[in-house]
Amino acid sequence: MSETTKAILVVSFGTSINETRKKTIDVIEESVRSSYPGYKVYRAWTSKMIIRKLQKRDDVHIFTVDEAMKQMIADGIKTLIVQPTHIINGIENDIMKDDVLAYENKFDSISFGTPLLTTTEDNETVIRAVAKEFSNLPEDEVLVLMGHGSEHHSNTVYAALDYTFKDFGYSNMFMGTVEAYPSIDEILKQVKSYNPTKVHLAPFMVVAGDHAQNDMAGEEEDSWKSQFEANGFNVECHIKGLGEMDSIRNLYLEHIEAAINN
Repeated sequence: MSETTKAILVVSFGTSINETRKKTIDVIEESVRSSYPGYKVYRAWTSKMIIRKLQKRDDVHIFTVDEAMKQMIADGIKTLIVQPTHIINGIENDIMKDDVLAYENKFDSISFGTPLLTTTEDNETVIRAVAKEFSNLPEDEVLVLMGHGSEHHSNTVYAALDYTFKDFGYSNMFMGTVEAYPSIDEILKQVKSYNPTKVHLAPFMVVAGDHAQNDMAGEEEDSWKSQFEANGFNVECHIKGLGEMDSIRNLYLEHIEAAINN
């Protein structure tokens, strides 16, 4: 089979912040490209709002999943691996799969790699990666991670991660979400009972985008930084997406490998 008939479609939510995209989505895609030279690598984003914003602001067009599928059909792709950079098997991932499978009859085969947190082993790998990133964290300081959160039932993974951090001996690491449970209210209660000398905030998202820079580290009174400060804590923010970590990128590559061998 010639290489032009095999492709990997990397699907991300997207970001309007170019600096963080370069350090995360671009690097993930580049690692896919270098790891699978026999495949053509395509990009699609699921946030139509971000796609519209980039088109208007930068005159740059990013494919939606639907547009990427049509382009690959036009390019003669027959074997397709789809790898999302999504964190959980949530709403975005479900919609993405439906969009891809609408063109199922145009391909010889379509296989899906799984989102970052799919198995218990995935959860453990990611926890170890984050703990390694913050391995210098003193016992009297805490790390609070901000996940996105979802109304989808898979949102339970965030509470499971919070529990697993503690189970692995990282009693000073906490997992919250912007839009679901555990919320900052639950995390504040836990952090208060820990009574640390300092709170470190970091995004638990592939890109350190709008949520990280505004909802987490912003100066508005409802940002996580402001709320922790209002409760008397000394706060330091770390603006670094998960996609900047080698071990996280490698986990996505493992998911692609599993999809190819499926």
